[in-house]
Amino acid sequence: MPKMKTHRGAAKRFKLTKTGKVKRAKAYKSHILTKKSPKRKRNLRKATMMAKGDASNIKKLLPYA
Repeated sequence: MPKMKTHRGAAKRFKLTKTGKVKRAKAYKSHILTKKSPKRKRNLRKATMMAKGDASNIKKLLPYA
């Protein structure tokens, strides 16, 4: 059986933590930032964890999980 290939699109968007959770960036931070408050933009900088159901699908795309 050949090695599984990593889904490169997923690898660029998601990282795995040591405990196996999937870390992702928050949305709504790419454009139209003038109407968003500084507090909102500051909170969008931080990464967050994927929901459990979605994380299982992402882990299939990242075989090193």
